[in-house]
Amino acid sequence: MATERKQVYKCSVCGIVAEVLDGGAGEMSCCGQPMKLLTENTVDASKEKHVPVIAWGDGGCTVTVGGVEHPMEPKHFIQMIELEADGVLHRRFLSPGERPVATFDVKQTSRVVARELCNLHGLWKS
Repeated sequence: MATERKQVYKCSVCGIVAEVLDGGAGEMSCCGQPMKLLTENTVDASKEKHVPVIAWGDGGCTVTVGGVEHPMEPKHFIQMIELEADGVLHRRFLSPGERPVATFDVKQTSRVVARELCNLHGLWKS
């Protein structure tokens, strides 16, 4: 199975997460096993909301995880929020206890996509 740029993989043994920077014919593996490809979910059917919400303001672009803020507990939290604006990637890593919100200093553009990674429920895209 070939890998593609920006794909995200997770090891089912140790939990490491890796993003592909340059695709190729090889298979992602860790701990002696193939890694699981995380697909970008866009529809949230669970009670905790995961789909990133994009809002523009004076400070740039703010991405909030869910219409109702996602829990940020040690066992269940958002690991990172990223925003791609006109081909430039902006990323913020989060820890339990922080709000699941990131503001990026970018100008309003017609081409923005946000992604976030929940430690339990995987990768989500706006």
